[in-house]
Amino acid sequence: MIYIHIPFCKQKCSYCNFHFSTSLNFKDEMLAAMKKEIFLRKDELQNKNLHSLYFGGGTPSILSPDEIKSLTDEVLKYFSFEQDIEITLEANPDDLDKNFLKGLSNSPVNRLSIGTQSFFEEDLKLMNRAHTASEAEDSIKRAQDFGFENLSIDLIYGSPTSNLEIWKENLNKTIALEVPHISSYALTVEPKTALENWISKGKVVSPKEEEQNKEFYYLSDFLKDNGFEHYEVSNFARPGFYSRHNSSYWKYKEYLGIGPSAHSYNGFDVRSWNVANNQQYIKKLNSNLLAKEEEILSQEDQFNEMIMIGLRTVWGVDLSSLKEKFSENILEHFQNEIKTKLEEGTLIIDNNHLKIPEKHWFMADGIASDLFIV
Repeated sequence: MIYIHIPFCKQKCSYCNFHFSTSLNFKDEMLAAMKKEIFLRKDELQNKNLHSLYFGGGTPSILSPDEIKSLTDEVLKYFSFEQDIEITLEANPDDLDKNFLKGLSNSPVNRLSIGTQSFFEEDLKLMNRAHTASEAEDSIKRAQDFGFENLSIDLIYGSPTSNLEIWKENLNKTIALEVPHISSYALTVEPKTALENWISKGKVVSPKEEEQNKEFYYLSDFLKDNGFEHYEVSNFARPGFYSRHNSSYWKYKEYLGIGPSAHSYNGFDVRSWNVANNQQYIKKLNSNLLAKEEEILSQEDQFNEMIMIGLRTVWGVDLSSLKEKFSENILEHFQNEIKTKLEEGTLIIDNNHLKIPEKHWFMADGIASDLFIV
């Protein structure tokens, strides 16, 4: 599978620390550099028959449908698409007007991931989102009108401007709109963001973990009652609508990341990442050089990643795979570390898979990190 990072946004959200630029001055040069990178790295994936292509960012919907199609066409020069390939475009509600959706409906894109975040104005203002509450709802309806049934929306809970009752209304609205996939995250205070600055100056109250905990478990129970499957800590889907792309990440499949700051993984022991600087990225590719660094993952690194990723999912960690993959020393460490957690019930073994019971999923990262080799 291939991930393409579009490093442009209209404006900076208060909570975001992803790599992007609000200037489109070098957009054409960036697209040309991305096409060059696709060519230079065409032999890195063993599987040339793609089941997923994902446009993330940044804000991919800041591009025109023709520009998106040109990148897709470039990928098709060197790879083939499975008949039922999932091609996802992350989009902001304010970009999804009729002209954009009409053009996009004539492209290969068949799944939209919409950055809704909330259907309430106060939440959106705090997050410095470019769209309004009415646009949040209208964009979903318009996308459906243009034939996009495979939709995912992002929702953020635990905001200082929200509470459990507002969160319930957000979820009721989502169900009413018949969205089949939801990615939902607690509002986190990332370093060097506007939100961190506002909180440090007392302009905004810090998110409360206790409230986020309540809203997370309400989210899980409510969506399951409405026919969704909770298949990863932050992801919910109706049957048949799991994110194929993200599911591949969680199952340790190989992937190729194109664009500044994009990461790649060979499915085994090599991870690489591109420079998180637009100008450096363009300059390197203009000279037919890759703008990336890479590392060889040690056995300990591979173990930690498998534990972290696997324990966030409904599938858990395959104990047979652990036994085949890792040394006796690592397995001994693993057995010692899980003993107490199995006794206290924060870990269980189900069909030879190690899992965190769903009632403990809000603390999944902490439970997993306790098992790490450091």
